[in-house]
Amino acid sequence: MNASRLESEVRSYSRNWPVVFDQARGSRLTDRDGRVYLDFFAGASALNYGHNHPVLKRALLDYLERDGIAHSLDMLTVAKEDFLREFGARVLGPRGLDYRVQFPGPTGTNSVEAALKLARKVTGRHTVVAFTGAFHGMSLGSLAVTGNASKRGGAGVPLGHTWRLPYDGFAGGEVSGLKLLDSMLDDRSSGMELPAAVIVETVQGEGGVNPAGHTWLADLAELCERRGILLVVDDIQMGCGRTGPFFSFEAAGITPDIVCLSKSLSGYGLPMALTLFRTELDVWRPGEHNGTFRGNNPAFVTAAAALREFWADSALEKQTEVRGALFEERLGDLAQRYPAQVSARRGRGLAWGLAFREAEVARGVADAAFARGLLVETSGSDDEVVKLLPPLTATDDELSEGLGILRESVAATVDA
Repeated sequence: MNASRLESEVRSYSRNWPVVFDQARGSRLTDRDGRVYLDFFAGASALNYGHNHPVLKRALLDYLERDGIAHSLDMLTVAKEDFLREFGARVLGPRGLDYRVQFPGPTGTNSVEAALKLARKVTGRHTVVAFTGAFHGMSLGSLAVTGNASKRGGAGVPLGHTWRLPYDGFAGGEVSGLKLLDSMLDDRSSGMELPAAVIVETVQGEGGVNPAGHTWLADLAELCERRGILLVVDDIQMGCGRTGPFFSFEAAGITPDIVCLSKSLSGYGLPMALTLFRTELDVWRPGEHNGTFRGNNPAFVTAAAALREFWADSALEKQTEVRGALFEERLGDLAQRYPAQVSARRGRGLAWGLAFREAEVARGVADAAFARGLLVETSGSDDEVVKLLPPLTATDDELSEGLGILRESVAATVDA
């Protein structure tokens, strides 16, 4: 029997890349027929350090070969202890972040659900402010704060307890979501109650690679602090170095009350998520929020190895920022060359988007790139943005190669 006939119609990536992949290393995947593809998708940023990084793989194999514990719920294990020690020493400590660490379950949406639940528990309030263009996950609480209509439409039930506001730059920047929120809260006849939290991505990935300005983020943090609203930063796709620093909010000089992490946290593509929050917010009762697979010890092992390998100094952060300037320049050249088709190029670090005026052109560019051996996905309200998420560990030659293929793909699509 054809194996693909057994899989649900819900599958998506396999439709755009209709080959069977077999092996992967670094920035490249190989299909079962031996064709090699350059990966500018990186597991939707779950593989910031590339595929099968040898240091992480060795740590994982050594752990498995000695019969290390694989599954432990939230029991104490050597692997968890090692990860927490490394995370405290290499991430929280140097940044002066007094956060408690919660293991909410294996995925990003688990982290968001825990954050929303905790914010409501702490404040006793129900409403959460979210933004246009946001994506926070596919479970019901996360969908309620997600903006995309097609994803919300799959919920099957009403999604409520959310106030939606314009994100930075919405409607050409003509509408200020922060001014609107402040004014609504000032007006006792606005019908808006004080919310429990605001949840925000510093760079909207699925929304079309939309970076919020650092000043806008700082203003949002100030508003939340002044009003007694908890600030939740969803750093699931943009954390772990994707924009340069370990946390994407660092450049804005803000300290969120709650942070959601997942994707590249394990460093190896293994399921793992954290919800971080200020110590005084740790009001959970034992077992009040739990999950069977919140103790993924192989993921703890590779996560600790990734922290030792990549976050012992600032080398990776600086390298990513330099490469971000390269992408800004090359994509800017494409935007200038094809102004009738390209509406914008935007991004930060190694998360970039090339926005097209017509979604069909973006799809054509992505398909043309695949035909030439480059994996890129599309995002945005109508999938009108070609999204670039290469591994942070890609070589300079690989980045140049991928950008060259993208340039060829745009030309082939536009000039066809």
